[in-house]
Amino acid sequence: MNIKHVFIAFIAAVSCQVAQAQSVVEDFKPSSVNQPGKMFPQVNSEGRVRVSIPAPNAQKVQLDIGGVKYDLKKDDKGVWTGESAPQVEGFHYYQLNVDGASVPDPGSLYFYGASRWGSAIEIPAPDQDFYAQKDVPHGLVSQKMYFSKVTNSWRRCFVYTPAEYDKNPSKRYPVLYLQHGSGEDETGWPTQGKANLILDNLIAAKKAVPMIIVMDNGYATKANASAPSKSAFPFEEVMINEIIPMIDASFRTLSDREHRAMAGLSMGANQTITITMNNLDKFSYIAGFSGTSNYPRTEAIDVDKFMGGKFKDGAALNKQIKLFWLGLGTVEPAPFPGSVKAFRDMLEKQGVKYTYYESQGTAHEWLTWRRDLNQFAALIFK
Repeated sequence: MNIKHVFIAFIAAVSCQVAQAQSVVEDFKPSSVNQPGKMFPQVNSEGRVRVSIPAPNAQKVQLDIGGVKYDLKKDDKGVWTGESAPQVEGFHYYQLNVDGASVPDPGSLYFYGASRWGSAIEIPAPDQDFYAQKDVPHGLVSQKMYFSKVTNSWRRCFVYTPAEYDKNPSKRYPVLYLQHGSGEDETGWPTQGKANLILDNLIAAKKAVPMIIVMDNGYATKANASAPSKSAFPFEEVMINEIIPMIDASFRTLSDREHRAMAGLSMGANQTITITMNNLDKFSYIAGFSGTSNYPRTEAIDVDKFMGGKFKDGAALNKQIKLFWLGLGTVEPAPFPGSVKAFRDMLEKQGVKYTYYESQGTAHEWLTWRRDLNQFAALIFK
């Protein structure tokens, strides 16, 4: 390439950058999940995320969001600023990369996701009203500590009780056990998922039956094991032998299977379907949000070998399961669409009734799962 071609390429690159800069809509506003008083990060009407951080001695700073790293620019005061391409609506984890070190954004609140406490941002959604904090009666999210003999350790769950719970001391309530995904913990649903606000709004609008929701940590390690398990075991032992009896003893529950449901997202969906199908004497409502018990496999399921043939008799399952729910975002990445499709194909072949829901325009993230919970909770225990 000669000097003339290099010059032409340089001019083209500069023109492209200028055009890109001019195309950014300058209506950025502070994110709804910023720390108090912090102006950054910000979001504009296109869904772009703009961050800003003072780092006068840094050589390179990037915004890392959605699997893409965006270079920031430093001004004469040593403040680095820049923005991402438009992001899909919903809740997204992100981080900053300062000279090769990945760090949280000091302007955002911190959330536990991707196996760490870090930054996240909300890209406003047109239907955000269903999880908004409104002037309606609000339930209580309490923290329940308990000692697990299975894991030989102290564990914690969060328990949502509806606004009317303390006003009706003789009334008993159905229970939904609600699980987080991989790399998250029991703080996910009451914080990122806004489960309490979703139920407050549904109950206030008389769209859902008042219920108790239990949100526990899906990671469990046997006393003689070295690492937490992502599978249903030993969490299944904790759930069946410890959590459910503890909740029934501590709260005014309706403790029969007809009034007990379980739902989970991604890894939690895998755990949910495995645990409930192994214990149909204890659950009658099942929901998998962006996940199934065959994840990550996308090939056709051999129903005779899959989960010990538990899905072979569709007619019998239809008598036991009041609602089998599957949900998926329309822009979820592989292998989730293929894995869920293979599972659905198996259910249909065996004649197992289920309800399928698609969250329009969302990926493998919390807006998909908030929408799932909003739809699922309105149907159960009726």
